[in-house]
Amino acid sequence: MSLFNDYLALTKPRITWLILMSTAIGFYFGLPQLNPQKTQWVLFNLIFGTALIASGTAALNQWWERESDRFMSRTASRPLPAGKIPAFNALVFGSILATLGFFELWLGCNLLTASLGLFTLASYLFCYTPMKRMSPHSTTIGAIPGAMPPLIGFAAAAGVLTWEAWALYAILFVWQFPHFYAIAWMYREEYGKAGILMLPVVEPDGNSTANRILWTSILMVPTSLLPALLAMSGKVYLATAIVMGAILLYCAWKMFKDRSRENARGVLLASVVYLPVLYAVLIFAPR
Repeated sequence: MSLFNDYLALTKPRITWLILMSTAIGFYFGLPQLNPQKTQWVLFNLIFGTALIASGTAALNQWWERESDRFMSRTASRPLPAGKIPAFNALVFGSILATLGFFELWLGCNLLTASLGLFTLASYLFCYTPMKRMSPHSTTIGAIPGAMPPLIGFAAAAGVLTWEAWALYAILFVWQFPHFYAIAWMYREEYGKAGILMLPVVEPDGNSTANRILWTSILMVPTSLLPALLAMSGKVYLATAIVMGAILLYCAWKMFKDRSRENARGVLLASVVYLPVLYAVLIFAPR
């Protein structure tokens, strides 16, 4: 059981859950273009395939970063830096999961869905991950694959990508900036020890980090209104998006005025609540 838990930890199940939630949102909005008789089958393969490829990507990412993870307290206990799983085993495990996930998405959904999943894996592992040691712009690069789940879900249902799909992508893309910059500020010392060039490591005074948290939180407000403009949602969503945007912006403003760890945590918590609430209202509120 201990070994099972170690391999499960390689898949980052909490992050995978968020990925699946975002994927399901995309699938829901692509449903009008899907044959109703195929809905359950395609949805099953979408969730299963996405879980596999996301889990494989997480395992391969931990394999890649196993040395730098030793220098950060929040990652030092992971299976690889803690020596619980051999590095080669993790490499094989992640590769098998990712490969199975790709073919599951291809055969169970369609080639576009599988291709988007493969692009997500490749851009995350081969662009974002190595860039973390080279440039603070890695956060921007990482937001590209990070926002792919709604596109994957939409493609599985519709077989194409429309403006509705890109609206969901835009929300998740912009949301990542205040979320991950807040984390970067909170753990800047550990990132520095690990040689990861997050923005607060390169510019330790925090001016750029606080500015970007504030401006991307401002940008989050109009971006979150795109579903209303595209008739994907109704007045309840519109009001909720404005309220949630105001809460996130308030936390970002506090961080901008006082770059304390407590205020950064406030931005982080606001962003963690923001996305599930927005998604829930998108699905369940009347249009």
